[in-house]
Amino acid sequence: MGNFVNEFSWCGDQENFVDNINIKRIGYIQIGRFGGNSSAGQYKNEDGCLVWVDKEKNWEFAVILDAHNSAESVHVILKHFSMKKTELHNLFYLTCEQVFEKIEETILSLFKDESFLADCRNIQGETACLIIFRKDKYIWWFSVGDCLSFLFHSELAQLTQYQLNQRQFYEWIGQVNTFEQTVPCYSSGRRELRVGVNRIFLTTDGLIECPNKTFSAQEIYTIMTSNAMEKGIEILLQTIKENNVRDSTTIISWDVDVSKAVTRPSNE
Repeated sequence: MGNFVNEFSWCGDQENFVDNINIKRIGYIQIGRFGGNSSAGQYKNEDGCLVWVDKEKNWEFAVILDAHNSAESVHVILKHFSMKKTELHNLFYLTCEQVFEKIEETILSLFKDESFLADCRNIQGETACLIIFRKDKYIWWFSVGDCLSFLFHSELAQLTQYQLNQRQFYEWIGQVNTFEQTVPCYSSGRRELRVGVNRIFLTTDGLIECPNKTFSAQEIYTIMTSNAMEKGIEILLQTIKENNVRDSTTIISWDVDVSKAVTRPSNE
């Protein structure tokens, strides 16, 4: 195992950041939080997140959560990831080929485990859940619901490609639970990063559902790549705060600098 893993876990009912912007750094990862405006009727925060990062071994694991009807579903997911931490860390230290072969199966086994399902049956509310794992020049995502992830790189932006996952509505984990269905519904994928700096960006939907200011993927890209990362996050959160958003917003972002060869067209 690596010598040092930076860890961070948070649920909005522990500290809600209503009316307040908070930007926290975990190693080289920036986490931005805004709990919404009390003047718009906000009084609680049901977002959550988990970040594990090992710079030495060149991987990051991030979970971002957007619950409703209570934050209990966030607590259940964070609890079960904590219980699986050793198993997951051992997985992350395998070779790229091995980890990307096994990671989805491992996450699914957590969500389908009877103890997890039992915990979900005994709570109020449910959550969207987006998971990102990056190792070397590859990234994997797993999404239930409507949180968003982006991969910002100039080569991709020239082709108007920004998003990793697509938002899906009517998918949750918790009291209403896709993993209780005959066929659990979720989406996942893998992506090769590009040479140079790749900026990874995760957000709950408060950022793109602000009543008076709707951010497009291209606008988020422009703000996040024309500013230092922390400043970009601050600009985004300040903008929705000034536009009286009610919904809370949580952002996780970090850079990955790739120097290895990546896939290019054969006729270049």
